[in-house]
Amino acid sequence: MTQFYFFLRLLKESFRDLIPIILVILFFQLLVLQTVPEGWLATSIGMVIVGIGLAVFLHGLEIGIFPVGEKLAKDFAQSGSTKWVLIFAFAIGFGTTIAEPALAVIADKAAAISSGRIDAQILRYVVALSVGFAILLGVYRIIKGHPIHYYIIAGYILVVGVTFFAPKEIIGLAYDLGGVTTSTVTVPLVAALGIGLASTIKGRDPIIDGFGLIAFASLTPMIFVQVYGIFVYNFVEAKEVAQVVIEAKVSQTIAITPQSIIAGILNVVKDVLPILAIIFFFQYAILKKSIENLKLVVIGFILVILGLYAFILGLEMGLFALGESMAYQLTQSGYMWVIYAFAFAIGFSTTMAEPALMAIAKKAKEISDGKIHDLTLRLFVAFGVAFGIALGAFRIVDGGQIHYYIIFGYILVIVLTYMAPKHIIPIAYDSGGVTTSTVTVPLVAALGIGLATNIDGRSPLIDGFGLIAFASLFPMITVMAYGIIVERMGVKGDTELSKEEEKVSKLHGSLEGLDDMTMSTINLDASGLSHSMKLDFSAVIIIVPRGSEDDALHAAKEAGASGVTIINASGMGLAELDNFYRHKPEESDKLLLFIVPSMIVDKIIREIVKRLHITSDGDGIAFTVPISHMKGISLRQEDIFEKKVKEELKKKKSHKM
Repeated sequence: MTQFYFFLRLLKESFRDLIPIILVILFFQLLVLQTVPEGWLATSIGMVIVGIGLAVFLHGLEIGIFPVGEKLAKDFAQSGSTKWVLIFAFAIGFGTTIAEPALAVIADKAAAISSGRIDAQILRYVVALSVGFAILLGVYRIIKGHPIHYYIIAGYILVVGVTFFAPKEIIGLAYDLGGVTTSTVTVPLVAALGIGLASTIKGRDPIIDGFGLIAFASLTPMIFVQVYGIFVYNFVEAKEVAQVVIEAKVSQTIAITPQSIIAGILNVVKDVLPILAIIFFFQYAILKKSIENLKLVVIGFILVILGLYAFILGLEMGLFALGESMAYQLTQSGYMWVIYAFAFAIGFSTTMAEPALMAIAKKAKEISDGKIHDLTLRLFVAFGVAFGIALGAFRIVDGGQIHYYIIFGYILVIVLTYMAPKHIIPIAYDSGGVTTSTVTVPLVAALGIGLATNIDGRSPLIDGFGLIAFASLFPMITVMAYGIIVERMGVKGDTELSKEEEKVSKLHGSLEGLDDMTMSTINLDASGLSHSMKLDFSAVIIIVPRGSEDDALHAAKEAGASGVTIINASGMGLAELDNFYRHKPEESDKLLLFIVPSMIVDKIIREIVKRLHITSDGDGIAFTVPISHMKGISLRQEDIFEKKVKEELKKKKSHKM
């Protein structure tokens, strides 16, 4: 039942995040173009399917991919085998990229661009090798504890240096490949790997060292593909190939049949299968350990597959066709400001609905102790993507060279790197990779090709690519700006706020004064016998919204709680109390009651407050009540409590020393 309520919350959030896309489409379609889109019913149904698929996908991530990825990373770190950690990192990068559907499509286009010089299959292997090398290099950085910006800045210099030698036909394509290689499934698993390693290795910070792997995976393909392009354009002769003309035309909406559903699910399974194979091989063959909660993990992966299929199906049912149609109509309108406005709006709205960004933002909030707000982070990333796509559209219209824009952007990133707080830099670098995935790429690609096709003097094969590169670059700038603003405003994390509240409570008198009280008597009724137990107990009471109780339970368990009583509850505000007799309260809250030794109360409260962000932007109430007499504790519970108290006393003594 708890998982069901958690899914309902995700469903609500998914539809909330899709609203901006719907509003943008309606505004430009009805008010600017003043036409009713064909197939509007299919588009509407598709958007509903997108919302449901997104919620199912995120639910699967939470119970399947994230736990397995983090556990694998921790097991590898604890094993002390650097060699196998690096091999696993390479395998994850290579295996997930070679199966990327978007990469296969772009590789076929690259073969046409180069008049057959570039082989589509070889290009896919080049990109997959580059991503595998990137994840390996990123994991090596975490193990060694090197600052990420040294690697990234060196990478930017290499990208820019190679660009001046690369043929113009390959530059835009290489830049775009840096964005499309970080897919919806790859991003969460790679993020879990980095955070899991940084959480396990002594001296590493999960937020400073854990993020950054996605940034490496976005950077290296730009270098590898340009080097490969230099080689083939100098040593491989052009072949007689059929000319491929890319036109901005309206796609046809798809028909849903049992055969198409099965084929679609099988395609998603094919994309996810390499990841599963790698995980099971390293888990059972190398680590020789079974996967904890295997049944739940399998269910999680099934939900990821079904959710991703529903998500893609919903997009194909009309949104892609509508986006391509609008891009074509806008280029024919003759009003350039409308094109830039549409580029900005579609970039912003699609990014806000990006599943990979949601996963990363949620993880960033969790490990940053609430200092980074997930929704605010997504807004800054979305603004960066929107500005980047609008600027990229201007570049196509103006006819400027893409590498000049990219070089200026890299210079700005480097400058901000030395100004931004350390904890935001890896997240900023990663945000450039997670924004170009399932939702953004098709609509952005349609816009770029549509512009280049319909503007005189522009080539869709040379000028049409590059918008994805802009969409990957500018979020890094806006996210670092967000970090600088947060730092200047003095925003504090949940732990810092909790410590301040503890100081205030000590000044006004707190429960710590109970240490001098007479110990309460504990009766053991299980066997009819009783004895005294010299230990103070307190009741910890937590009231949280339905769906948040799992996080509270995990935090309390880690802090030492051995049992809990869960009660359905309904809350009312002052306005509802004024109309009490008309109000029908709904059970929207959960009350969690823990009976624990007073010595570990502070630790439990601190962990729950931190996990649920109660002192910052989270909902909930946490308080304690001292207990003078209690009956019903079992012998097993007594042993557990005494062990926990001894551990706490040992910790306090070690801190004093």
